[in-house]
Amino acid sequence: MSWMSKQQQMSTPKAPVSAEAEEARQLSATEREWKQRIYDRLLKVLDLSLLASLEEAQARSQIREITNRLLLEESAPLSLAQRQFVTRRIEDEVMGNGPLEPLLADPTISDILVNGHDQVYVERRGKLEITEVKFNDEAHLMNIIDRIVSAVGRRVDESSPMVDARLKDGSRVNVIIPPLALDGPVLSIRRFAIELLTCDDLIRLGTINEPLARVLNGIVHGRLNIVISGGTGTGKTTLLNILSGFVPHSERIVTIEDSAELQLQQPHVVRLETRPPNIEGKGEVTQRDLVRNALRMRPDRIIVGEVRGPEALDMLQAMNTGHDGSLTTIHSNSPRDALSRIETMVSMTGITFPMRALRAQMAAAINVVLQITRDEDGRRRLTSLQEISGMEGDIITMSEIFTFERTGVDSEGNVLGELKPTGVVPAFQRRLARRGIDLPIELFSSEVKRR
Repeated sequence: MSWMSKQQQMSTPKAPVSAEAEEARQLSATEREWKQRIYDRLLKVLDLSLLASLEEAQARSQIREITNRLLLEESAPLSLAQRQFVTRRIEDEVMGNGPLEPLLADPTISDILVNGHDQVYVERRGKLEITEVKFNDEAHLMNIIDRIVSAVGRRVDESSPMVDARLKDGSRVNVIIPPLALDGPVLSIRRFAIELLTCDDLIRLGTINEPLARVLNGIVHGRLNIVISGGTGTGKTTLLNILSGFVPHSERIVTIEDSAELQLQQPHVVRLETRPPNIEGKGEVTQRDLVRNALRMRPDRIIVGEVRGPEALDMLQAMNTGHDGSLTTIHSNSPRDALSRIETMVSMTGITFPMRALRAQMAAAINVVLQITRDEDGRRRLTSLQEISGMEGDIITMSEIFTFERTGVDSEGNVLGELKPTGVVPAFQRRLARRGIDLPIELFSSEVKRR
């Protein structure tokens, strides 16, 4: 979960739209024709090598000046507003991300999904919708893709047809091109959160309630190891950001990510990011390498953006060797499935463990599993908090402390239900009490009406 505009996605009213977004209409046929004609002429008279040596503001100013002169020379039958609009789109074409710029300017959009040059979808408030945005052809789309990936030192071609990158604002980008993508280049952009959500925001939006927020605060302060489980786009990274906000400012935190998305506010944070192999296939630095290195950096807590491979073993070792209070996320459909996935990822190390020994280590390392889901109404909800309580034979035992009880769907398609305690008092309640963190037993009572 980078989670751009999750606040807008999960809330009923629409978020205010910026002035840039209000101008993010599509070019009319006439405007499109003149934009292409002026753009082609611009490339002939503009010294692109000179632009590269200028600041962006200066370069855009020069493009505007030349574009306006060309429009006058051609006597383009456009109004002043249309000329300004065409000029701005030409600026975006030369300096920005072309047809994607209006979408990137819209704060209500959280994901941009380009399926070939003539089909672009966006996600608003948790739901997908198609747009009128189109690229001229595949070459046009590939030009924009090359611009994005080359800006961060990556490349994409037939020999390397998949790439992860990010935009200047931190938005995460994934590209896959032919021959792997059969219908043309595919580009996916996960928007970067400009405004950080807080725990109060999650309460207001119905993702969690006040009793659960108090429990989450307690388990982070009490240095319990937490795994956040959920599917793609459910808000795992956003929840991880919010939970990390409960970490005391006196602690040293080391974060490890494939693509930097966490936005921790503590003063003592060391941020590490993986590195892909270079053109020669060398120089790769994996999450597992970084987790091992982090253990030598004297961290109080280690936060791994997402475990998806052999680094799961090193993360378990870190949780078991004095780095209490570590946090991570994992793709999974349920808390129990999350544990099964960790077993699978540990097996990817090639090291053979007796199953009971591995599960015993998992039960000792992980204290709490949080399950977050995105329902069909587009809302993200924390649907389960489960405590790992130990082993019974070869099975890891789990106790569900909070659960979301779904009761139906209303006439507008909104999911109805309530997040409430199950009545089970977790073992960590006594552990936190010994640390001076008071979580009254009433918080876990199923008899009390919850908001």
